[in-house]
Amino acid sequence: MNIKFFGATREVTGSCYLIQVNNKNILLECGMLQGSKSHERHNHDPFPFDVAQLDAVIVSHAHLDHTGRLPMLIKEGYHGNIYTHSATADLAEIMLVDSGYIHEKEARWENKKRERKGLALIEPLYTTEEATRTLQYFQGLSYDKELEICSGVKLTLRDAGHIIGSAIVELTLTENGESKKVVFSGDLGHKNAPILRDPFQVKYADLVIMESTYGDRLHRSWADTWQEMGDIIAHAKSSKGNILIPAFTVGRTQELLYEFKQHFDAWQLDDWQIFLDSPMGIKATKVYAKHREVYDKKATDVEENHQGIFDLPNLHMSETTEYSMMINQIKSGAIIIAGSGMCTGGRIKHHFKHNIWRKNAHVIIVGFQARGTLGRSLVDGTENINLWGEKVQVNAQIHTIGGFSAHADQQGLLDWYQGFENTPPVVLVHGEEEAMSVLAQKLKHQYQANVVQASYKQNIII
Repeated sequence: MNIKFFGATREVTGSCYLIQVNNKNILLECGMLQGSKSHERHNHDPFPFDVAQLDAVIVSHAHLDHTGRLPMLIKEGYHGNIYTHSATADLAEIMLVDSGYIHEKEARWENKKRERKGLALIEPLYTTEEATRTLQYFQGLSYDKELEICSGVKLTLRDAGHIIGSAIVELTLTENGESKKVVFSGDLGHKNAPILRDPFQVKYADLVIMESTYGDRLHRSWADTWQEMGDIIAHAKSSKGNILIPAFTVGRTQELLYEFKQHFDAWQLDDWQIFLDSPMGIKATKVYAKHREVYDKKATDVEENHQGIFDLPNLHMSETTEYSMMINQIKSGAIIIAGSGMCTGGRIKHHFKHNIWRKNAHVIIVGFQARGTLGRSLVDGTENINLWGEKVQVNAQIHTIGGFSAHADQQGLLDWYQGFENTPPVVLVHGEEEAMSVLAQKLKHQYQANVVQASYKQNIII
């Protein structure tokens, strides 16, 4: 039995691991590389394994850094099952098709420039049609039910609490009469986060493969986060401007709507008009509303009291371009949640164009902003931004609320590992080099754990 590491090794995108056991090949994750243009070009590279030899595919959750290359896998000839939680299958229908649309759009844009230069045209990474074709191979599962997916391989999904449908992948592998238990954390959720349960605590493993995204830092408390949000909203009300919130469409958007409902009176939200200006965010919110079986106790109680967890009397869902343009006519009293989360595209940039130069406007940053993004430049205090070739002055007040995160912080990761009763060996993945190294040292010193920091194409005997 062995596992080969083909992605998210000393970086946080492109998750991809190949498990070989009992003459079977199981692909765990098939994620897209995200980041710089040069980095993303590697998404076009051939898979570093024989797709024809795959017997099953498992994905932990719907984020594209874990699922984004699945349509390419189907294009290359894989026609077996893709096992995941049923909520992940529902989200993948939204996210993969949208990803295909973006790849088509980017290829058309690039080909216009290439035609003018007499260069060869390019093909999109995959199309919306190819993304749609991928969906038929998804097999939606429930948490906590063991399933034999092929000879010698039993799969159980546990709740990871990261986004809806996210899973810890538990595999019991049997070869030549010997069984080993491999546990892959997937992306572990932030404890006490809104809506979802805390990550499930597995008690035993022969090998743990664990993410390390925030292995070098701690999040601020949820209580401080909500206090800061309430203070900002009160301040914005007194200045009689709009509030713009760039938000990731899956997870962050739903957390915001849920907490707006929980704090509706305390934050005096009845004085505002709230707009969710994101077709994809609206679809994702419907998936969250559908899968009540994965809610934590508090969200379940709200739902059982016949109150939809996102039901706000002044919430407006904006799906069309025309409706979005209408919102821009509002000068005061609007809270606008729109994508993209790092302000790299989408409708939030249009709202910036109409608001960010106003001194009474407020921008609330509630998610990680990567280097080189528009969102990061706002966090870093830029005085001007470029929108479609136009220089726009930043007069709005920029607020960064650091407590939001869908990932466990360092303490959350350590606590989860401590819950294993047998101190299993650990392979760290899905983390930048520094974060991974800091977490590795903590695991070694606090628990005397045997820790490996995975490197690209590394092969580990289970």
